[in-house]
Amino acid sequence: MKVLRPGDSGPATRRTRSSRTPLTLALPALLAIAFLLLPLAGVLARTDWGDLSEHLTSPGTSEALKLSLVVSFWSLGLSLVLGVPLAWLLARVPFPGKALVRSLVLLPMVLPPTVGGVALLLAFGRRGLLGPWLEDAFGVTLPFHTSGAVVAATFVSMPFLVISLEGAIAGLRPRYEETAASLGASPLRVFRTVTLPMVAPGLVAGAALTWARALGEFGATITFAGNLPGTTQTLPLQVYLLLQDNPQAATSVSLLLLAIAMAVLVALRGRFTGTPGSARPYPPKPPADEGSSPADTPAVYKDPAPDRERWSLHAEVTGFTQLVLDAAPGTTIAVVGPNGAGKTTLLRALLGLTPRAHAALRLGDTDATPLPPHRRAVAWVPQDGALFPHLTALANTAYGPRAHGVPRTEARRAAQDWLDRLAVGHLAHRKPAQLSGGQAQRVALARALAVRPRLLLLDEPLAALDQTTRAQVRHTLRRHLEGFGGVCLIVTHDPVEAVSLADRVLVLDEGRAVQDAPPAEVTRHPRSPWVARMLGRNAWPGTATADGLELADGGGRLVIADPLPTGTEALAIIAPEAVAVHRERPSGSPRNVWPGTVREITATGSRLRVLITSDRAPDVVAEITPQAATDLGLADGVSVWTSIKATETTVVRL
Repeated sequence: MKVLRPGDSGPATRRTRSSRTPLTLALPALLAIAFLLLPLAGVLARTDWGDLSEHLTSPGTSEALKLSLVVSFWSLGLSLVLGVPLAWLLARVPFPGKALVRSLVLLPMVLPPTVGGVALLLAFGRRGLLGPWLEDAFGVTLPFHTSGAVVAATFVSMPFLVISLEGAIAGLRPRYEETAASLGASPLRVFRTVTLPMVAPGLVAGAALTWARALGEFGATITFAGNLPGTTQTLPLQVYLLLQDNPQAATSVSLLLLAIAMAVLVALRGRFTGTPGSARPYPPKPPADEGSSPADTPAVYKDPAPDRERWSLHAEVTGFTQLVLDAAPGTTIAVVGPNGAGKTTLLRALLGLTPRAHAALRLGDTDATPLPPHRRAVAWVPQDGALFPHLTALANTAYGPRAHGVPRTEARRAAQDWLDRLAVGHLAHRKPAQLSGGQAQRVALARALAVRPRLLLLDEPLAALDQTTRAQVRHTLRRHLEGFGGVCLIVTHDPVEAVSLADRVLVLDEGRAVQDAPPAEVTRHPRSPWVARMLGRNAWPGTATADGLELADGGGRLVIADPLPTGTEALAIIAPEAVAVHRERPSGSPRNVWPGTVREITATGSRLRVLITSDRAPDVVAEITPQAATDLGLADGVSVWTSIKATETTVVRL
């Protein structure tokens, strides 16, 4: 143990000194705080506390307060009716001139209030652009009327709602809304039942700021609506008049407005943007010992409707992803390929959710091409499930049937039935944050199956699960897909999922179908280097020559047992266990021998995979036993020789 002597600097001391705020920044910050506090302190210091009650209950002040409340709440209502759709438009819809519209929204926040009042007069006054028409057609005169005070307050306060709510909606992942649409919810229903509840913190924050701003509006009101007692004389205007005749009363009323404003800000606690999930933390997740609950045991499939209709699939996809896809009812297709291959674009094209690709889609006898996403009968389970966080597992599962018009009681009964089939029925009243990863995936699958889709799209449904949970959910999913009457597409990067769940494997690369075959065929003869590597093989593309295969990108030459016609594009596939590793150049039968350097050694079960790089051949992975690695003295950076027999190489024409 080291003892610090006087003058020594230990780690804690150094951290403390380095984390101190620089004085050059702290001093101006303190001055700024003092600058903001002094006016407030002046109000508190000059308030006549003995006469405060009398000042606030005087007839003029009471009347002005009632009028301010009427005007501010009407202004809030008008802002909600107009501002909420505007915020959604700015956050979700791209259109020409969007930056200009946003500037118009922000303009009242930076415009001097009196200038805003003048602008309102020129627009809605008796000689303004719309004033004469409003008076002649509806008999409405806004200036010098309470309705004019409402218009003035709305003009200056609505931007607070729009900006706060736009930020909240923009921060909400569209995947929740897209998933709701795939369950059959119309755009208006999605907005009402998913978007608004999930951005509620932003809506509440914006509404509170809007109301507080409308309550304190002065300049635009006095310019546009005048200062008529009982009609347009709100509380701020009353303060203005009291300053001339009774400054003590003006200070008391100012204190009231200050208290209201501070109460609003304290209640919001700085959540002005109101991004989804910022209002409060999620409930705690279930204890770890719940892993042995019935939710983590495989469910037995029960076909809910053995006599239901069955639907085939025919899709012609154009755009970034280009292919023709046909499948019989009950077919499960695994879609694989490298990142950027167009897998998710394919799913979104079938859903009708992307401009990057277009799908001419026929499900059974129905042409779904012209239909909007919520009417296609195509259900989607995103990678993370996209369970609606504000709804319970039961309400999530019942969401689709309710969107299709099923009565509430019947929809909840059917939802409970689906949750029971997937062995998560006892979790029906939990919210997503209280579910484990495997439980949430089962709820998401139940929600998709509950709408009885004609086409089921699963985007890496098991990617976020641990190995044990993944195996259990995979077993459950396989049981349910056996009885599914439509077609299912599963995007996956896991070869086990592709082989165990799918009847066919569709391999995509750069938006094109490279291979579409049963899993066994793809496993034996992969036509894509990425798929071969996904299956754990070495894959080297090249061009056939008279004496072998000229590897791509200057990778050298590979001797093969069965020559191909010269110029044939082919893929050489070599199993890692077919790669021999030596410390000295081998002699004998191998015809493909290269020097190299060990770059990485990883364990896979009871064997080791060794990555070897070379300037005379592509990188190669060899699989050997731990004993062999010890005998060879393998370690990172060790020089070795690799050899591959020509007969151990499988060549697939591309």
